[in-house]
Amino acid sequence: MPLKTELCDLLEIEYPILQGGMAWVSTAELAAAVSEAGGLGIIGAGHAPAEWVRDEIRKARERTNKPFGVNVMLMSPHVEEVMQVVLQEKVPVITTGAGSPGKYIPALKENGTRVIPVIPSVALAKRMEKAGADAVVAEGMESGGHIGELTTMAMVPQIVDAVEIPVIAAGGIADGRGLVAALALGAKGIQVGTRFMCAEECTIHPNVKEFILKAKDRDTVITGRITGHPVRCLKNKLTKEFEDMEERRVSVEELEALGAGSLKKAMVDGDIEMGSVMAGQIAGMVKEIKPARAIIEEIIAGAEQTLKSLEAVR
Repeated sequence: MPLKTELCDLLEIEYPILQGGMAWVSTAELAAAVSEAGGLGIIGAGHAPAEWVRDEIRKARERTNKPFGVNVMLMSPHVEEVMQVVLQEKVPVITTGAGSPGKYIPALKENGTRVIPVIPSVALAKRMEKAGADAVVAEGMESGGHIGELTTMAMVPQIVDAVEIPVIAAGGIADGRGLVAALALGAKGIQVGTRFMCAEECTIHPNVKEFILKAKDRDTVITGRITGHPVRCLKNKLTKEFEDMEERRVSVEELEALGAGSLKKAMVDGDIEMGSVMAGQIAGMVKEIKPARAIIEEIIAGAEQTLKSLEAVR
């Protein structure tokens, strides 16, 4: 019997695995491949204009008839237009980041869209439940990109105890052992980002994939703490410049200017020195480029093997 939780029923998916909605990374190609393989693929809207998001939604629909989602960055200058596209296209699921989706939830739920905010604390999880969210992604600081201050293992059980809606664990999860650990903490599923960056269907520049494959356990660093928006990336010339500028206590404006456009520079242009290679601490566990289906099958097989080994311990 495959691993199945109430999250699978809620989202109409085969396995309790969500693919992170990463800007400049999670395009229709990757999202559709993950959904076809039984997980929930998610298109990363980032700061993209609404019509780009509409095109990606339609491209995903050409590739799969299974449910998929869109991650909406609430700080995007295009957020209002993107939300209208999500409503018009009747996207089955949205995840949200960098703010509260509260004002959009009634219209989304009336439209049949499941709303799953990504949150970094108990307080925000409770707030999102009260606002009507269908589930939450509890994302620990082990993850790549913008992060909070709590680790996945410390945060997930506290959020599970604080809310009634399903909790999805994210941050530091790359294999079946991570899935079983998340379930043991009370989560109903996992969200995986960095591992899917090395899926065959992921359209990021090959330089970035090779950079991840070469990463070791201590090769990520957190920059931008003084801006109030810390980011985890793989170490390179850009992160060294950030660290040097932060030591000199330069202005927030100067730091933001250094980072402007750096994510696209890495993911699209392949500049792994001065681009922002956002990746999580599990980058050191990623050793191969594989199809999304093989990644999901590997996670599920690993989870089943882990459960068997735990039975032996009992």
